[in-house]
This record gives sequence, C-alpha cells and structure tokens, in this order.
Amino acid sequence: MINALTALDGRYARLTTRFADIFSEYGLIKHRVFVEIEWLKFILTDLKLESFADLNIEALDNIAQAFDKDDALKVKEIEKQTNHDVKAVEYFIKNKLDLLGYSNIKEWVHFACTSDDINNTSYALMMKKGKEIIVELLRQLILDLEQKAIQYKSIPMMSRTHGQPATPTTVGKEFINFSWRLLQEADIIEQTRIQAKINGATGNYNAHYFVYPEIDWIKASQRFITNHLNLEPILFTTQVNPNHSIAFVLHAMIRAAATIIDFDRDLWGYISLGYFKQRIKKGETGSSTMPHKVNPIDFENSEGNMGIAISMMEHLSVKLQKSRFQRDLSDSTVLRSLGSVFGYFAIGVQNALKGLSKIDLNQKVIQKDLDNNQELLAEPFQTAMRVFGENNPYERLKELTRGQKIGKKDLVRFVENLEKVPLDFKERMKLLTPETYVGLAQELVDLYFQQNKK
Repeated sequence: MINALTALDGRYARLTTRFADIFSEYGLIKHRVFVEIEWLKFILTDLKLESFADLNIEALDNIAQAFDKDDALKVKEIEKQTNHDVKAVEYFIKNKLDLLGYSNIKEWVHFACTSDDINNTSYALMMKKGKEIIVELLRQLILDLEQKAIQYKSIPMMSRTHGQPATPTTVGKEFINFSWRLLQEADIIEQTRIQAKINGATGNYNAHYFVYPEIDWIKASQRFITNHLNLEPILFTTQVNPNHSIAFVLHAMIRAAATIIDFDRDLWGYISLGYFKQRIKKGETGSSTMPHKVNPIDFENSEGNMGIAISMMEHLSVKLQKSRFQRDLSDSTVLRSLGSVFGYFAIGVQNALKGLSKIDLNQKVIQKDLDNNQELLAEPFQTAMRVFGENNPYERLKELTRGQKIGKKDLVRFVENLEKVPLDFKERMKLLTPETYVGLAQELVDLYFQQNKK
C-alpha cells in the first residue's frame, strides 16, 4: 500500500504476507475466539461441569473455524462499547451462541478466566506458527549456504584478520562456518515448546477452586493446554505469563540475526574485493549518477532490517518478562509488535537469500591475491623452525616479511639458509604455496556434513 505507515505493510508487504493473518489485529482476535471456544468445549465435554442435551460440538467449532474478517469487524464494533478487547470477543461468541439456539450455555464462555488466560494462550499459538515460518526460512538459508560450501570446498582463498592478509582458508569452509552457526539457532527455535497458562486472576485458580473444589484444576489446566492447544503448560505465574519461552525463542533469533548480519558484511566485503561478481539483470540501475555501479544492495538491505529486528527482539525479550506485582498492562501493547519482529527478521533472511542467489565466484581475483602474498607462509615456516630448534624463528620471519612484499625466491633463499631443518622438510617448505596452505579446511567441510546430515 502506497500510504502504509511502515515498510512491513508497504514496500516489503510481499515478503511479510505470511505473517499478516497470524499477527495482525484480525489474527489476534481469531486466535482469541479459537481459545475461548476450546475452553468452552473443555468445560462442557471434558470436565462436564453441566450436562447439556443435544450439544453440537461441530457447531461450536464452526464459530472459530469460519471466523473471518467480517466477524473481526463485528468484534471491533463491540469493543467500541466495552472498551475491552477480550470482553468484546466473549460477547461476540455469546451472540453467536444465541443465534445457534445455545443461549443456555453462553454463561460458560470465559468461565473463571482472566483476560490474560485468553491473551497469553492466543499469543502462544501465534508465536508457535510464527517460529515455524522462521525456522523454514532459516533452513532454506542454511541449505543455500551448504550448497555454496560444497561447490567451493576446494577453492583456496586468502583470509583477512584485522582486514589484512592472513592464513589461507577455502571459500567453502567460510560458508560452512555460517551454516553451522545458524543451524544451532534454527534447532533451538524449532525445538522450543511455547508455554501457556490458564489459571485465573492471580495464577492460583481462585475462582475455579471456589466453585468446584472437588476438581483438580492444576491437572485440568495442564490437560487443556496440552491436548486442546498443543502448548507447554506453565503453572507458576501471576496473572500474566512470564513469557520465558517467548524470550527464549527471541534470544535465539537475536543470535541468528547477528550471524546473518556478520554474513551480510562478509559477503559485502568479498564483493568489494572482487572475490564475487554479482549477476547483472537487464534494466536494473545501480546508481542514479554512476552507470557502472552494481551494488550489493540485498546484503545491505538484509543487514539493515536485521538490525531493526534485533533492537525490537532485545526489548521484547526483556520487557515481556516484567510485570509490576501481579499484573500491569505494559506488556499488552508491546506484544502487539510481535508481528513486526517476525516481519523484519523475515525480510532480513529473504534478502540474504536473494543476495546469495546472485553471486558468482571470481576465482582469478582470489588466485591473484594468493600469488601476491607469499608472506602468508611466514606462519608455517616459523612454526617448522620452532619444531627443529632453529634460533629465533618468529623474529627472523618477522624481519623478512613484516610490512613488506616478498616473492617465492625470497622464501626459497631463506629456507636454504636454515641450519637445523632436515633437507627433506626443507623441500616440503619450498614446495608450499599460499594456495596449498589451507590446513584441514576441506576436511572440516566434510565433517560438518557427516555430523549434521545423518
């Protein structure tokens, strides 16, 4: 929409559509209706607090299943009168029951519930759906990184520490580093069970126990949350869910986002160095004034949106664990931004994927850097000199190489003048090149797949 307030619903709407039905106002109301109906069914069929003849469960289910945007607007109209969003949902359902001829059961709607019993369960269901999409996106990024790792496993590359030439690696190994980091977080997010509670105004089942002391309400609430909502029951709360599971997921997403920013910046740098070329799409413009430009805008976009996501996730993951005494409403307004968190995160992942899909390795540039930096062999040479007892190995290599360019002949001459290194090992040193000095980089790529692709 050209007049959207945020980029989530405007410029990037195509990247966030999947989250709209989950985290929008409509999505929240729909989940509230679902929880209320499930609780009503539980009260009437599981606990059997009262017997009602000819109860049509399918008709009750249909209230939630057929809930649409017109119904959501009706709830919002009721809210104008109640000035209370959850109470408006309760009245909406009661009106539906009247129309179905079930006026005799409508006072069981919202039985013994406080608003957060409905809200926290609704947000838990929303969070569960949202994290499934996030895991799907992360696993796609991981898969694409793994494919690059396999493709470039054996391609030597000069690394950079502090931005300066350093011990060689392989291109594939650098991709697998990011795959491994993201895999840890994707697994955590996927495996985390989202917690929910339904235990009344201060978390002690006061109203429940007062009217039905013979019922084990602790076990009943656990049964409802587990069987009806497929969530993880939490028992020790005030009026509000302390939101530990939400924070747990968000913290994993923060780490994933930080990893993706790290990846974005590295790819941006490698493109700047010429190690990767970006495919040109006909009709695209890189600069409004410099026609030659092909900019790494996808990685820049990913970095920027991930930064917004991190700032929001850091706030939510800390804020949502705090509530004054047994309840305040400051968490309620913050929770409404949960969808924005997922939206910005998804934009970041999808742009990283887009950028990754448009790059090709420029092996000539990579090879040139290796050939022009023979001083990279100072590390293995001084290490060998230590092993064989040469005097002052580090200092002698430092004098030869620090801050200056040397050639292959300089290294060969240096090796020939060594006194204690055996002749056969000297030959190994002479044959060594930056291109072949990659350690176990390829084996580490293989090990990653052995460990993670069983």
